[in-house]
Amino acid sequence: MSREDFKKLPISKKIQKLYMEGTFVVAIRYYSHKVNLYLLGDDYVEVFYNHKHDRIDKIEYLNRQHTRMKFYLDQISFDL
Repeated sequence: MSREDFKKLPISKKIQKLYMEGTFVVAIRYYSHKVNLYLLGDDYVEVFYNHKHDRIDKIEYLNRQHTRMKFYLDQISFDL
């Protein structure tokens, strides 16, 4: 499935696709959201969960230029 096709899916179908085909990577807190990062094929997808309203606000491909990348990188550790 292409990125464009994924973007056109309703949120329920995006959730189903991530559950069936994605791999959970890490979760971070970002303002009022818990953001779960998934690997889907060769791309990373973010799921923004709003605890206050108990809902998923959006699901989108990771923008690797966003400052949020620092939060993800802080969660990664390497055992050498």
